[in-house]
Amino acid sequence: MNRVWAYTISRSLGDPELENLLNAGNAFVKRWTAHDQRLSASFEIFRKKIILVKVNEEVTGASGCSIDKLTRFVKETEQTFHVELMNRLLVAHQNGENIEITHASKIKELLNQGTVTENTIVYNTSLANDSELMDWEQPLKNTWLNKYLQTP
Repeated sequence: MNRVWAYTISRSLGDPELENLLNAGNAFVKRWTAHDQRLSASFEIFRKKIILVKVNEEVTGASGCSIDKLTRFVKETEQTFHVELMNRLLVAHQNGENIEITHASKIKELLNQGTVTENTIVYNTSLANDSELMDWEQPLKNTWLNKYLQTP
């Protein structure tokens, strides 16, 4: 089974930035190790908005030190590209054919405006593995954001 980490990109990146980010990510996973064992890992950017890092733990499992290396890479990437990736309050949601990134604190406002609804697809970026990734697209009403649907 693959272990998965997802990082929402806080701002839209241009194509050259996306290419540089993809190259940096691929270079990182190519040299990524756990206890001097190379990890069977991949790096992808889903629809220009979400980074997905996967490790095939049937080959070699990720360890604390390898997860620390990933965290360092992500923090360096934040500085290099002037983005937030570790902010878990960034919400990735569908808007037509696009994915929009919104701070969770603005969801209530977007609901009131009708920009998002209880059926708007939201991406669960707190997933941990492939099976959760298969079902990571959820209507807002089925996520932790459903608290914003309740009227005072």
